[in-house]
Amino acid sequence: MNALSRISWFVALLVAVTVGASFVGLDLVAQTPGPIQGPKRPPKPSAKTPDANPDAPAAEPAELPKIETRSRLPVPEDTPLFRTDTNYVTVEISVLDDNGVFIPGIPAGNFQILEDGVPQKIVELGQSEAPMTVCLLVEFSNLYQQYWSESWYQTLQAAYGFVDTLGPQDWVAVVAYDLRPEILADFTQNKQTVMEAMQRMRIAGYSESNLFDALAEMCERMKDIEGRKSIVVISSGVDTFSKRTFKQAREIIQDAGVTIHAIGLMQALRQWYDARGYMGSIQRMDFLQADNQMRTFAKETGGLSFFPRFYGEFPGIFRALNYVMRNQYVAVYQPSNTQRDGSYRKIEVRLVDPNTNKDLRITGKKDKRIKYQIVHKEGYYAPREVE
Repeated sequence: MNALSRISWFVALLVAVTVGASFVGLDLVAQTPGPIQGPKRPPKPSAKTPDANPDAPAAEPAELPKIETRSRLPVPEDTPLFRTDTNYVTVEISVLDDNGVFIPGIPAGNFQILEDGVPQKIVELGQSEAPMTVCLLVEFSNLYQQYWSESWYQTLQAAYGFVDTLGPQDWVAVVAYDLRPEILADFTQNKQTVMEAMQRMRIAGYSESNLFDALAEMCERMKDIEGRKSIVVISSGVDTFSKRTFKQAREIIQDAGVTIHAIGLMQALRQWYDARGYMGSIQRMDFLQADNQMRTFAKETGGLSFFPRFYGEFPGIFRALNYVMRNQYVAVYQPSNTQRDGSYRKIEVRLVDPNTNKDLRITGKKDKRIKYQIVHKEGYYAPREVE
């Protein structure tokens, strides 16, 4: 092959390689994905659009058909309407004889409820029997419950004795308090769990007894529990170092709607020390004030208070508490005072003869008159406007 032929062959090869590379490059560019773009929206009509009339008024958006919800359905004219601000008050009432026994079968027409002295219309009243929802609040501090002391033994006797009377359907929580409340067992229907939790009450930790704080905290915890609820307080009634005052604790308890039942400790022991001159006037006054505090908490919430001096009184106390907490009359009324001012409204319940409006006379065997007492909460706080 001469020189001219070699040059021609080299030129042809160079042209073929260049053209092939160009096609390969185009193919790579076509296969390489570009940046991801969203769907393109159609252009908005404008004056420059051939189909748009610049002199035509702007078109109003088409009204969508309404969805037929329950709030839009037509309401018949005779349908009663209920407002959300309607307020009803529920009052749990116990009618007990001299022995603390519940008196059943009293007709609804014999009940009269007064709010701030004004008679109220009772909407519903009936007698109910239901399982208990109760918190057992036990004072357990080195102030009076030192290990193997008489008051330590009495405290455990009262606590274990009450738990032993509970039924299988009852809900119970156990809380011991000294400087602060400690939940030993949360609400449960397992009595064995409660008994095992109470084994922790052996040696107290602190020498403070903060009754007001413990009661207020338990009422706040139980405030949102539905249905009938109670707190059984086993305590000396003495408060030593609470952050809340007696007045503040009363307001919280009254607002919570929880019934307080109180069992005062150390009654016989106090009398023994007082008779032998071991108790001064200040200490004697402190114990009397403690009893009055326990009595006030129970009375204002519709509960019972007991101050036993002998261990033989405990079974009768437990029977009375079980009967009262399980059997009650439940009355519902709508207050005539509709102001939402947060004021305290005092409640009074009477048993009357509807013909004479005098106190009802209840008789037993041989037409013997039965003396009775009516136990109920003494009042409530009206809701405020912001609520």
